[in-house]
This record gives sequence, structure tokens and C-alpha cells, in this order.
Amino acid sequence: MDGRGGNAVDALQRNYRLGKTLGHGSFGKVKIAEHLLTGYKVAVKILNRRKMKTPDMEEKVRREIKICRLFVHPHIIRLYEVIETPADIFVVMEYVKAGELFDYIVEKGRLQEDEARHFFQQIISGVEYCHKNMVVHRDLKPENLLLDARGNVKIADFGLSNVMRDGHFLKTSCGSPNYAAPEVVSGKLYSGPEVDVWSCGVILYALLCGTLPFDDENIPNLFKKIKGGIYTLPSHLSAGARDLIPRMLVVDPMKRITISEIRQHHWFKVHLPRYLAVPSPDANHHLKKLDEEVIQQVMRMGFDKTQLLESLQNRIQNDATVAYYLLYDNRSLVASGYLGAEFMESMEPCSPGFHPEDDLQVSVTYGFSQDNGSRPHLARDRNWLVGLQTAAQPRVLMNQVLGTLQELNVRWKKIGHYNMKCLWLHILESDSITTNHVNDHLYLAHEATPPTALKFELQLYKVREERYVLDLQRVSGPQVLFLEFCALLVVMLEAS
Repeated sequence: MDGRGGNAVDALQRNYRLGKTLGHGSFGKVKIAEHLLTGYKVAVKILNRRKMKTPDMEEKVRREIKICRLFVHPHIIRLYEVIETPADIFVVMEYVKAGELFDYIVEKGRLQEDEARHFFQQIISGVEYCHKNMVVHRDLKPENLLLDARGNVKIADFGLSNVMRDGHFLKTSCGSPNYAAPEVVSGKLYSGPEVDVWSCGVILYALLCGTLPFDDENIPNLFKKIKGGIYTLPSHLSAGARDLIPRMLVVDPMKRITISEIRQHHWFKVHLPRYLAVPSPDANHHLKKLDEEVIQQVMRMGFDKTQLLESLQNRIQNDATVAYYLLYDNRSLVASGYLGAEFMESMEPCSPGFHPEDDLQVSVTYGFSQDNGSRPHLARDRNWLVGLQTAAQPRVLMNQVLGTLQELNVRWKKIGHYNMKCLWLHILESDSITTNHVNDHLYLAHEATPPTALKFELQLYKVREERYVLDLQRVSGPQVLFLEFCALLVVMLEAS
């Protein structure tokens, strides 16, 4: 941790602009903040030392910090930096804006099987990563599973976690009673991974059923149900789910299914994204293959490459490494997984209820130019990257894009400063073929045919200083129609 005292306050003010309070906890509050060097949002957990009244409380906090600093995984919350002052501990973490999976389940009730499986696959991948790195979470529950803007799970709250050692057993009875394994509520010895498997079984049940398998207002009665494995499976569950859940909720931990066996279960493997189809790497995997493009971006910010590489390899926290990881995680929010291109291809277009392998993302690049002080326009560049790339100011670019979308009769809903959900209706008009001229583009139409809806998401990302990427991702609708729309958008932006 950074224990620079007064200098720590300077570092916080120099590197971050604190915003509104997102929530309050036992030891302090969480605020949204902007990392000034990269422009990306982060969450800053402000922990007041006076409120951590016992050594055990501070140890819980330090344990979470120690564990999270090691982890680089697309479905585990990222910790970027820790700054200590005599009064507070500032923990700079990944900003996850969509809230808890718990609230999502409460709002929607039981989920459709494909959507529940989408979440479950990501949870298992994150838990497997923890176990491979000798960490057992011990408090897995929907309240500790956060959802990002694209509906992807982030495992959080490692305060009750413990590091596993070969030949050692854990005995601490912790976690939430409803999600706790029989051996935990019984106070028996356990090695760790199997209690997380039980909790994952309870979470899967909650996703598919909208209720908990073990629930009782009377705690002794609740423990009795857990110890006896007493629960019912609703009739609406599919055969695959009815087979998997009981294998996870086995009272005897020695007979309980393992994470590797869950991976092989036929229900789990349906619509499994390619980036999740391989075992999770260890915590040092990403250090073996650092991202050269991100390194170059950090160097352009004025940092020395040799010092940056040494700091990354030795896990030293400083301004350069924080910038590296923020840029690494936010590369169009696409390739931040441990499989790079496969992560981009399989994960990013995914939103709950849609199958990742069915979705499509467009890759086209344009540079920015300006003619003799006239208004900016997009000009073709030689390099091909993801999205439309420009050096225009974001507000100028978005005004240009919105004007073009309006010309194309696209409807949109703003979900962020530079993030929108869009709807484009492709109208086919008469049974006898007629033609429609829209912005000088010819369409054949059939009168009796209803319009085809194309839904997509549009997002502007900052990739480096004064450089932005406009990214379009299909949510639903024919892939061919999506490509047709993107081609039309590019033509019209070039002409504007």
C-alpha cells in the first residue's frame, strides 16, 4: 500500500477528480471518480480508519486488498490502486455501474434459462480463477456479484476470502447463512473450493427459480434444512438444470461436483463463449504477454518504458502501472480478457438474453482531418482498427454522428454520456416491388412485409489522449442488415 501520508492526499487530488457518492458501507463510502490521465471512470472506496475499531476489521480490509491486487480476470472486480493517509484508506477499483445481480433477480424474478446460464458461466469462470490462485471466496451470493454496463458479471467483496494452503483446512464459519454449505454452518473443517461450489449451486437455483432453495426466518430451522439438504426443484426447470443443481447441493462435500466437472456438464456447455471454454489462467499469466499497444500509449503520456515494465513485473503500484491497467481494461472494453481477440469476438457483443456467438461487431477505422478551419470531418485512414477512430473532440463527433442518425431515421435512447441504444427500422413496402429513395440510397420494398427491426449499441471510447473510437455493436436483428446499416452510416459520415 501507498503510505505516503500528506503526499498521498496530493497523489489522490493530482490523479483523480472525485464525484458523487455511490453508496455507504460499514467503514466508509464509495464515490465515483475520473482518472484524469486516461479519462476513465473508477470507483473509490474511502475507508475511515476510526470506523475500523478492531484489528480484525482492518485485517479484513487488508485481506481484500491483497487478494484483489493479484487478480486480472474479466469477471473479477479490478483493484487499481491503494492510497493510505493517517485518517483514511482510498481503494481505487473498477467502476461497475449496473448494480448487483441480487437487484436484477429481484426486479426480473426468475430468469430465462439462457440468460441464467450466461451469468452462471461467467461466475464459474471467475470462481475457477480464484481457486487456481489458491483463494476461496467463502461469501458468494448475488449481492457480491456486480453487473457491468453490458450485463457481464464481476465478482466482488473478497473480505471474507482466505488463501488456501496444501494440507491445511479452514474452520471459520462465515458468509451469508442462506448460501453457506452444510460443513460451514456445522463448524466442520473444510478445504475451501467445495464451499464455493455449494454457494454457486444456491446462486444458480436463485437465477432459475427467483427464490432460494434454503430459506427460513428461524436460523436454527434454516441450518437444519441446509444440513439435511432439504429443498425442492420446481417443475419448470429443464432436465439439464434439474441434473446439475442437485450435483452441486450435495451435503457430503467429498461427493459434491467440482468446478472442473461443472465445466464438463452438458447444461453448462450450451452457448459457451470461446473465451470461457478454456480453463482460467493463473494470476501471473497476463505478465507473460504484456500489451505492447497499451505500453506505447502509456509511454506517450510521458512515462519511461523500462521503469513501466519493471513496475509491472514486480507488481509495483505507481502512476504508470495504474494508467497501464486502466487503458488495458478499457481498450474499447473489448480485448481486456485473457484470450485477447477471442475475448473480443465472443464476449463483448453479449448482453443478457442474447447468445454471444450470434452477435456481430463492426471493424472499420477512420482518421480525423479539418479543412482550412472549416468544420471537422471524417477522412479515410490506412490503418484498420475496431470502430470509427477520430481525433475530434467527443462532443463535436457525437453531434455529427447524431445528425447522421437522425437523417437515417434512427431512434435512440441515451444510457451514458457517449453511449446509446439505437433502433433502426428497415421498411419493406409493397408486394408489387416498388423503390424507396432514402438519402439517395435505393431500396426494394414489399408492401405487406412488416419492417425489420435492427437494434444496436453505439459507444464512444477514449483510447488515448485526444483520440477516440466510435464503436457499434449489434444487439438484435439480421447480421446482413447490420452490415448494410454500418456501410450506409460510414458513407454518410464521410460525405458530411
